[in-house]
Order: sequence, then C-alpha cells, then structure tokens
Amino acid sequence: MAWTVDTCLLLDLALDDPKFFSASARLLDEKQPEGLVVCPISVVEMSPVFAGQITAIEEFLQRLNIPWSEAWTLADTQAAFTVWNRYVARKRQGNLPKRPIADVLIGAFAARFQGLLTRNISDFRQLFPDLKMIAP
Repeated sequence: MAWTVDTCLLLDLALDDPKFFSASARLLDEKQPEGLVVCPISVVEMSPVFAGQITAIEEFLQRLNIPWSEAWTLADTQAAFTVWNRYVARKRQGNLPKRPIADVLIGAFAARFQGLLTRNISDFRQLFPDLKMIAP
C-alpha cells in the first residue's frame, strides 16, 4: 500500500531546499517501491511554486513517479470532519495551537494509505495519533 507524501517534502524537492532536499529525496527513494501518492490538497498547496501551471506540477510529480490523481473520497471527508470537530473543540478550550485545515485534510487522506511521509510529525500527531508517519 502506498505512502502519502506531505507537501513539505514536495517543497523540499521543488525548491531545492539546501537544508532538507537530500534527506527528503532519500526518504522518497526509499519508499518508492512501496508506492507513493499525493493528496489533492498538496497539489493545491503547491500551486504558487509552479506559478499556477497545473501542467508544471504534473510534470514534476511524473518525474518523481508520484501519482497525484488519487481521488478524494467520502471516507476522507468523514475522517476530516471528525478530526476537525475534535480539534476545534480542544482549540476553544485553549489546549492547542493554531493548525491549518490543510493538515486535517492531508492527514485524513493519508489515513487510508500506509501512512504519511512528513517533516511535521509532531503537528500531525496531535490530529492523528494513530497515523503511521515517517520523517526524513
């Protein structure tokens, strides 16, 4: 079963990040035989990097051999709905820092795959305590 690649790792590669590029590339190479997918939300988040040109990100992901056409499902929506409700309730009690909705959506998507490849394990762990995650 495939691993979901978080936006941060894609940014490391697309922007040739001097600090994270090598480690992120190694992790993706290591997990490639198991399969990699990208959440549709990550594709949207990457738009500014590719000047809003969908063909540019398609080519980028194709070079990395990472499919981006995996559909968002009803199960993804249900998982995100539940997690976002729990997060907002805890946030109202003052128990959590601000998190972007994109993390909830990416984590919900990743929950139906093998797990999530990300540099932001601690952020996702608060939202998805049972999700398998690997950092570079």
